[in-house]
Amino acid sequence: MTNLKNLAAFDIGGTTLKMGVVSSEGDILQHEKMTIPDFDGELILAGISEYTKKHDVAGVAISAPGYINPKTGFITMGGAIRAFDNFPIREYLEEKTGLPVTVENDANCVALCEKWVGGAQDLDNFLCMTIGTGIGGGIFIDGKLYSGSRFRAGEFGYLFSDRPGSYEPGSYTMNQTTTMLVLRRQYAAHTGKSLNEVTGEEIFAAYDAREPIAEKLIHDFYTGLCTGLYNLIYCFDPSHIFIGGGITDRPTFLDELKHHMAFFGLRDTELELVSHKNQAGLLGAVYHHLLLTEI
Repeated sequence: MTNLKNLAAFDIGGTTLKMGVVSSEGDILQHEKMTIPDFDGELILAGISEYTKKHDVAGVAISAPGYINPKTGFITMGGAIRAFDNFPIREYLEEKTGLPVTVENDANCVALCEKWVGGAQDLDNFLCMTIGTGIGGGIFIDGKLYSGSRFRAGEFGYLFSDRPGSYEPGSYTMNQTTTMLVLRRQYAAHTGKSLNEVTGEEIFAAYDAREPIAEKLIHDFYTGLCTGLYNLIYCFDPSHIFIGGGITDRPTFLDELKHHMAFFGLRDTELELVSHKNQAGLLGAVYHHLLLTEI
């Protein structure tokens, strides 16, 4: 007999598929992950189908990158998974699994998680920013998630971090100047290493050791983040902004961010870390499913 309180939840990343069984109360009962080489869309779909069939669940909840219609589950642009461009993933997986399926943008799922079981439960106007290979975001206005007219709201990575010069305008956005991938590329170029040899942990260790190259690059990294946050604060006037991504595992990250943000003079908006880190996508996807299907 199907367990009406449990859902199979999935968080699709560029290189990893996170999978879990989550109750309707927000308890993660089981979780695992699989590696996704070469952004393989077919492998992701097979992984979702196989995992779902192995568990007694009432439905499937998915967090995915890109532009997604949260009601129909149609992906217009698949972000890192370009095989999902113009793909009806909800329809496809409902046919494969025989279960109701819901899909929402990954950064929106982080915001939904924060609203459901995180630090934003009592907040109506807040933002989430995720920092990784790209910069994503989720927007809550008057207690509701805002998706935009074409489901592209919250793409904070397309904010300008610098005044556009004579190159392509997109070269001056946060996605091109202020991500962990960009930081690794810059450090690799300055040190003569290959990109694969450089990790974020190595760069921050060099920063802590006061290596001049790392100090300069990380100062610029924080300035880029603060520039984006400055713009967001004046656009949305949020009470809180929650920050997520692997970089938040650094114990001093939030203090360093606030230190750099002090120069910008905005102190009324609280900066906090997301509550559930790597599990936020799974939990937010489940909350989105519950809101749509009223299980």
